[in-house]
Amino acid sequence: MGKRKGGHSGDGGKKKKFKATGFVDPNTSGVYATCNRGREQQCRKELMNLFSEKIEEYFDLDKEVSDDDEEDEEEKEEVKELSIEDQIKQELNDMKEEKKSKKSLLHPIELGCECLIFIKTRRTIDPEILVSRICQESFESNIKTTRYTQKLSPVTFSVSPTIEEIKKLAKRVLAKHFHQPTDIQKPLKFAIQIGKRNFNAIPKDTIIKAVAESVGRDHGHKVDLKQYDKLIMVECYKTNVGMSVVDNYLKYEKFNLQQIFEKNLSDDTSSSRVKDTNGNSKVINKQDDKSQSDNKDKSEDNKQQDTEN
Repeated sequence: MGKRKGGHSGDGGKKKKFKATGFVDPNTSGVYATCNRGREQQCRKELMNLFSEKIEEYFDLDKEVSDDDEEDEEEKEEVKELSIEDQIKQELNDMKEEKKSKKSLLHPIELGCECLIFIKTRRTIDPEILVSRICQESFESNIKTTRYTQKLSPVTFSVSPTIEEIKKLAKRVLAKHFHQPTDIQKPLKFAIQIGKRNFNAIPKDTIIKAVAESVGRDHGHKVDLKQYDKLIMVECYKTNVGMSVVDNYLKYEKFNLQQIFEKNLSDDTSSSRVKDTNGNSKVINKQDDKSQSDNKDKSEDNKQQDTEN
């Protein structure tokens, strides 16, 4: 009796399509990041470490961590009444709580989606600034701070997938970039980019039209798909539509950290510096790092085909 061949039980030998299981709730801010298939957990971990380090440098976290001075004063009065030993224990506990509070500003959302992760940020953190400055520093220093992360996409705010909500979102996100007082606002050239993953609620052209109308022409703004000053990024994932406005998108290789690093490697340089998630710097060979780049484009193409279907 012949052996039964594996992989043909009821599916004709076809590979099962991967289905994303996680959701990003409306009214959420954060950062999407892409990576190679199977590296989602490593990507999430290294970005949590990197973001935790950078938010202390970029933002004033004291307002979020301790925004009630009266409570602080009451706690100080209570500490005075404690013994020396208890005061030391109290200080140690306060340090732990402060560290925990700062870390709570970042929260990874389990998407269950290949090649894609999302890290939620609290109000104190501006995702546009966070992503732009990380890409700028990577561009200027030529120090590679991530190993698995590829493209970063900030989400300033997000809503449910309806045209009415998208128009409200555009009004909120675009205001500081396109709708300043007449004596301050300059005419800007802009482009709109739509990213869709597991999303078919609204056609792409309908979203573009709604966002473009929200920008308006009152200040002389106009569309320029090649030489734009501002890029409006709209990220659509399942039941969530997020938006942000960014500068220097093309200069920083479309916010792809891997491509920024490769771009900075000159033709006559065979090695460059890499900074791991622990902050240690080391030298790598250009040829050794090329394999990850070769896999990157294939991963991006496969992901786009899988998710838009």
